[in-house]
Amino acid sequence: MQIHELFLILFLIIIVARLFGELFTRLGIPSVLGELLAGVVLGPSMLGFVEPGRVLALLAEIGILLLLFDVGLDTDFKRLRQAGLKAISVAFFGAVIPFLGAYLLSFYVFNLSTFASLFIGGTLTATSIGITLRVLKDIHRDQTNIAQIVLGAAVLDDIIGVIALAFVYDFAITKDFSYMHTAYISFQILLFITVAPVIANFLGLLVRKFCPKSNYSGLVSSSIIAIILLFSYVAHSMGAPVILGAFAVGIALSQAFVLPNGYGLQHDIDFFAKIKQGTIPVAELFTPIFFVMVGVSIDFSDIAFGSAIFWYEVIGFTVIAVLGKYFGAFMITQKCSSNKMLIGISMIPRGEVGLIFAKIGQVNGVLDNETYSVLIFVIIITTVIPALLLRHLFRYECA
Repeated sequence: MQIHELFLILFLIIIVARLFGELFTRLGIPSVLGELLAGVVLGPSMLGFVEPGRVLALLAEIGILLLLFDVGLDTDFKRLRQAGLKAISVAFFGAVIPFLGAYLLSFYVFNLSTFASLFIGGTLTATSIGITLRVLKDIHRDQTNIAQIVLGAAVLDDIIGVIALAFVYDFAITKDFSYMHTAYISFQILLFITVAPVIANFLGLLVRKFCPKSNYSGLVSSSIIAIILLFSYVAHSMGAPVILGAFAVGIALSQAFVLPNGYGLQHDIDFFAKIKQGTIPVAELFTPIFFVMVGVSIDFSDIAFGSAIFWYEVIGFTVIAVLGKYFGAFMITQKCSSNKMLIGISMIPRGEVGLIFAKIGQVNGVLDNETYSVLIFVIIITTVIPALLLRHLFRYECA
């Protein structure tokens, strides 16, 4: 791709995403769905103006990093900790049940191979934290108790998904279970979660210390974004999802993150405001690119709509994908069943996480084209329908 072609493509992505996002907002639909549709329209499914590529994938990745940083920055850490056990329960059952259900259905009902069945189970395991939280922000429900449980569970789901992917990928490639590799990745992720926010907080203190002494107006925004990129790299190096690095930095720099003996950035409202003012405009530019590229990665020409077995598998896997997340939500105590329903629906979207799983399976020859097309369609259903429902169903939330 030539540089001038990249400029034109970015122009199309930004403008069409904004137009569709604005249109959907006026229609009372979460803007993220407009951005996803913009990707479908611009991508190979319709106009074919935009194709997945390394440069666009990199820009999209920056978008999801900044979104998760912003989510972490606005997270009430105390409430997130209070939601801990409930989030763990939602994440555990919401990951294990879809994995086992999809595996058993694939292997015993649809007679797929062990490797394909494991990959299908892995694909239906994780929740798309980016799509879920963007919808909650769109409908101004990202600071509710339900959102804190969903946030904690979705982060844990991503971690479980990475561990499951490592486990399944090793098995598919080496034809053997690598317990040591899976245990090593699990330990590295746990270590990162424990240490990263503390280090990020001290780096934030350094930025705050030098901020008054600098004549450079962009010191705070550039320094914070640099820290986000660094921790995302470290997270990946330690086997964790890259978004976990950005989320850890957001948590560390939030006003609710408190270190022992009063150390940290808490109560510094002015510095917190500078962080928000410096990073939000950048996030608002890059985040829509991520959701557009999720839409671009969906190619309807890969989907075998005319096959009967295609529809049987779609229905079966969709039921597993939905009920698995619902079961995890109904295992916890809430003020009313409506709240459990909202948590369950919030956990359903698979989005980019499912697409990554499915693509790895196809590229490595574990999933044939028909099975791959089934998973793509299931991912579309489980991404779009919950996002449409949430806006209307949150009116039944028990305060």
